Amino acid sequence: MTAYIVLIAAVALERLAELVISRRNLAWARNQGGFESGFGHYPFMVVLHTGLLVACLVEAAQRRFIPALGWSMLAVVVLAQALRWWCIITLGPRWNTRIVVIAGLPLVSSGPYRWLRHPNYVAVVLEGIALPLVHSAWITAIVFTVLNAGLLRVRISAENAAMEQALTRNGG
Repeated sequence: MTAYIVLIAAVALERLAELVISRRNLAWARNQGGFESGFGHYPFMVVLHTGLLVACLVEAAQRRFIPALGWSMLAVVVLAQALRWWCIITLGPRWNTRIVVIAGLPLVSSGPYRWLRHPNYVAVVLEGIALPLVHSAWITAIVFTVLNAGLLRVRISAENAAMEQALTRNGG
């Protein structure tokens, strides 16, 4: 269980690093004339993702580590993190935890965006399933996945609407 606590702490620190990057990128985007939209769901997203980490620890305390499941899910967690950071690096200052669009900038079509429109959400889904299952927290995996599916439906819709609005502002 100690190793799992360290893993959850590492993911929590990674989330804090994302928030620092996001805040810096938000300031950059606003200086570029960026506008934020779809912020109504953001507090729920923060609570859901924080709740995932807490629930992983609470449920894992009641479960035993199953090596075949745990090690394979740890590999998925690592791959999800790699995909997430590939997205962050590819988007550069345009990446954000919030929905911020700068009119006039073209959509990014390099890196993982070459194949997927929302690759960061693939990472979120994979992590939301795999992180709890590293230590057999299957209830957390199911509950987070269901709640996150609803959140992603709202979030992706809001992102797509914001991109359309940016195109309209740009005369495209």
